[in-house]
Amino acid sequence: MKTTRLYQQDRYIKEWDAQITSVTEDNGSLIVTLDKSAFFPEGGGQSCDLGMMGDYEVIDVQEKDEEVYHKVKPAEGENSADGKPAPLQEGDAVHCVLDWVRRFDNMQRHCGEHILSGIFFALFGGVNRGFHMGQDYMTVDISLEEDPDVKEITYEDALRAELEANKVIWADEPVTVMHFESREEAEKMPLRKALAFDEDITIVSVGSIENAADCVACCGTHPNTAGQVGLIKIYKVENYKGMFRIYFEAGARALNDYRAKHNILTELSNKYSSSIEDFPSKLRAQEEKLADAKSELHQIKKAFTDNECAKLDALMAEAGDDSKVTVYEVEQLGLDDVFNMAKRYMGSCKGLIMLYSIKDTSYILVSDGNIDCGGLVKEYASFYKGKGGGNKVSARGIFTSKEDAEMFADLVQKHLK
Repeated sequence: MKTTRLYQQDRYIKEWDAQITSVTEDNGSLIVTLDKSAFFPEGGGQSCDLGMMGDYEVIDVQEKDEEVYHKVKPAEGENSADGKPAPLQEGDAVHCVLDWVRRFDNMQRHCGEHILSGIFFALFGGVNRGFHMGQDYMTVDISLEEDPDVKEITYEDALRAELEANKVIWADEPVTVMHFESREEAEKMPLRKALAFDEDITIVSVGSIENAADCVACCGTHPNTAGQVGLIKIYKVENYKGMFRIYFEAGARALNDYRAKHNILTELSNKYSSSIEDFPSKLRAQEEKLADAKSELHQIKKAFTDNECAKLDALMAEAGDDSKVTVYEVEQLGLDDVFNMAKRYMGSCKGLIMLYSIKDTSYILVSDGNIDCGGLVKEYASFYKGKGGGNKVSARGIFTSKEDAEMFADLVQKHLK
């Protein structure tokens, strides 16, 4: 039995009474069909409606062969009625309630896509060849087909389209939905995109039904006027498979995104004791100071490292050639800086040098390759809860405590005596 789709008659219906035409089980869930339903089934890039069917939650809605299938489960918490929900049976009457917040969100977003796609067609001859309504943003894939002079869509072009799309919203243009039984009837309309179906076709027009840029086939739900979309905001443009993918949002989601980003910007500008307008210049000034500080720190670290290397050279000279292992503690420097210090000795030093980073409780081992640094770490570090690795001329051993690191160094020294 074909389901009467109430959303095609009234896009604003929020609750209604229906008769159950079938109930089946599918992997532990109930699948229910109704004689009439305002629940929109997933399709056309739009997610399905949700809501309540008596004491049951509608958790998914799909369509097949002109029938609408509602997957339901017993309601929990606030939505459940007192006691055990009555079973759903064929022939029973049931009261249905739509999740209107979700529906109107979909209406705003889907209509926003129509408006924006129409503008890209009007301005650049771009045809929408792909549409996705994601959780964090929507995308449309625009193929430049109608105007051979237009080769690309830049971000500046996208912002121009964004402005024109919002002008459609500000003008509160009418949204007209027309249903046609055949392709022949539907093709009498000026469409910006060829039809993909032969029957039961819905044409949506935002603005003039005589303008091809405003008319396209669509099975989704839309508000009665463009003004209800509220806002369209484009985020970015990228090349995608020879087309241009537009990332954007519409409706309350676009407003919420603006609020979140405005709050972030306000917090950052307050942190820098700046107005929002002056924040970019204040941030650039801070970045310049940071760059100067980094340069100064680099010079200080280099001087410190040179001094540490001089001390290490003196220590090894004093020990003489008979010393196989030189252990040297480096204060202030982290493991990466100690590694840079160790580079001066890799492959050329006699014996083994073990540079200890007090800051990171870790050793850098270096040699000329005759002593296998990586092999020592692999064989002994795990004895003292250490980890690390390397090659013959350099390796690092990382430990959780100074005591473990010292025992590792002591074991290595005893091994090489």
